[in-house]
Amino acid sequence: MEADGTKDIESLMEDMDYIPGHFHLDLNLNCDPVGPVKLRLRDTYLKQESLRGELEAEAGYLQYAVRNLLGLLAFHLEHLDTAEEIFRSICKEDPGNLNAWANLGYVYDKLSREFDAGECVEKVSHLMGLDGGEDSQEEARILAARCLAEQAYVYPYDVELDSEEDLRDRLTAALTLYNRALDYGGQLIPTEEKRSWYFKMATIYIRLDDIVKTKDDSEYSRLSHYNKGLRLLNETLESEKNQHKALAWCYVGIMLERKEEFSTVPMSIHDCGYSASDPLSCFGTAINLASGDAFTLNLLAKVFFLLGKHEMATGICNMALNVLPDPELNWQAYCTRAKINMMLYVRDLEKAKHGEGGIPDRQRLTEARKDLDKVLSVRPCLRTHLEMAQVYYYMGVDALQESLLVDEVSVNSALVSLSHALQFHLGDSLPDLHVLRGRCLLLKGEEQNAADCFKRAMELEKPGSTDTTALRCLLQALLTLFMQGGPDPSLAITQLELCVQKAEERYPQDFVKSELRCLYRTHTAEVTELSRALIRTGRLDLVRRLLETIVPKQLYKKTPKPRSFLFA
Repeated sequence: MEADGTKDIESLMEDMDYIPGHFHLDLNLNCDPVGPVKLRLRDTYLKQESLRGELEAEAGYLQYAVRNLLGLLAFHLEHLDTAEEIFRSICKEDPGNLNAWANLGYVYDKLSREFDAGECVEKVSHLMGLDGGEDSQEEARILAARCLAEQAYVYPYDVELDSEEDLRDRLTAALTLYNRALDYGGQLIPTEEKRSWYFKMATIYIRLDDIVKTKDDSEYSRLSHYNKGLRLLNETLESEKNQHKALAWCYVGIMLERKEEFSTVPMSIHDCGYSASDPLSCFGTAINLASGDAFTLNLLAKVFFLLGKHEMATGICNMALNVLPDPELNWQAYCTRAKINMMLYVRDLEKAKHGEGGIPDRQRLTEARKDLDKVLSVRPCLRTHLEMAQVYYYMGVDALQESLLVDEVSVNSALVSLSHALQFHLGDSLPDLHVLRGRCLLLKGEEQNAADCFKRAMELEKPGSTDTTALRCLLQALLTLFMQGGPDPSLAITQLELCVQKAEERYPQDFVKSELRCLYRTHTAEVTELSRALIRTGRLDLVRRLLETIVPKQLYKKTPKPRSFLFA
């Protein structure tokens, strides 16, 4: 009986021009993990948490795209009951949603509820007109178009997109499906619904433009993305939805800023009537359209924040808070403003360390703490506790030398915030959290505990990662432990050997060599003493690695900047 059911489904799929549902899509989510399973679960969980905010921004049929994706993520987190509930609720609200019925059938199949799964297959077949039903051809095309648009929505949210090429493939796949949706729906899709698709497509073209402009043939490759994106934004400006119009004007301003990067002005600028337009006037129009709407203002603030336009983002946050000051209803504005203050402080700190500026303004830390306090009082979450820990960490260290403790109370408060963060689901799986915790413990003179935190952070990095912050901190902590001596200095030496061995398994070899070279240059006397001890005990392998780092005329890749512990 089961074999017959499988055969029926397979024969049904062979006759389809498209296949409803999300579980057959070519996504990393639907394949075996590339790295450790726990890291896949962590990334899936974080994706789910960030996506909940997107649900508030979507209206109309695209809200079902978000909810279907949330159900897919819940399934892969092994929360089958949640996935079932999500898909069933969509089927109830939107009985023609092909993806929800197909996804629900997949969940039932996983739960061995064959009868329920069979009913879902029959429902999909009926809605698609494959059973000879009386549903009109036009209705079937509309359902097909919405099905494809929902599937397109999923691709940019895939996991394990660690390279630009992987991300580019997913974005391109999304555009292909959106275009197929437009072909299927044609004039049958309501204009306003199509404009919501245009807007999504435009933002994808902007992201592709960011990726392509780093290539050798950037101008030739970019021109098509740029022109298509700007024309779609121009279509979106006709939207009846104020949120789409405001965001579209913001993105038009971004595109106009980029026109200087081309040797000739892209033709879409002339075609759309922007030849004499100024980016700032576009940004101003976007802000004016959003004024009075705290939610849209927050979306604009987030865009400007990600663009590095921090003063403009702060001003928009202030506008949003003037409209709606209640932290429970407008926590996003407080979060964004705190992130901006924290990022500006860290930026100024890095400049000061390189002699490019004065002491950073510590008032920014105070303002960030006040904003995060308001958020934590109404919406405590993993990310906010981690951001608060970062604020307290910088309040506790010297403004220029992070190794100097100036306020132990603040450092203790940072550790308390980190302990709160660890109580959240999968909080223990964030490498940033363990790095920050280790740095706090170093300040308190707890080198071994700090080293254990850095080890944990290194274990949580994905294989092939180029962020060696955890490795750098671990090497320095273990070197300090060795110099302190103690009853058994060989313990620190053994840990150093294991540290380098595991690092070579985790990071590209050139990056490990670069960190060892940095360690030698910044702690020459200590590394020399360590080398003598290694030679005395016959542990020559690590000595050889250290010597290789100082061989002249050897090229090394630039070491990445340290983490700032910030989340977008």
